[in-house]
Amino acid sequence: MLTQKKLEYFRELLNEKLGELLHEANKTVTGMTTQEETYADPTDRAALESDRNFTLRIRDRERRLIVKIKEALERIETGSYGICELCGEEITEARLKARPVTTHCIDCKTRQEMEEKVKGI
Repeated sequence: MLTQKKLEYFRELLNEKLGELLHEANKTVTGMTTQEETYADPTDRAALESDRNFTLRIRDRERRLIVKIKEALERIETGSYGICELCGEEITEARLKARPVTTHCIDCKTRQEMEEKVKGI
C-alpha cells in the first residue's frame, strides 16, 4: 500500500500535469479565436487548416488525459489509487511513476493487450 508521502507525491505530479494540460488548452483556444489570418493563396489556407486540425487532434488526446488525471486524483481521495481494478492487487510504484493514471497492474494490462490483439481490436 502506498504511504501518505507517496500518495502526496502522486497527487502533486498529477496536479502539475493537469495544470500544464489546461494551460495548453487555454492557449490553443485563445490562439484560434484571436487569429484573423486570411490567406488568398489556397495552399496557405490548406496548410493553416491542416495545422489547426493537427492541433485539435492533440488537444482531444489531452482532453481525454485530463479526464483520466481527474479520475486518478479522485482515486487518491477515495483510497483506491494504486489498486488494480481487475485483480485488486497493488500496482507497482514503478508503473505508477511511468503512467500515474493507470488503473491496471502490469500483468492485467499485458493480458488485456494480448486479448485485444487476438480479437483484432
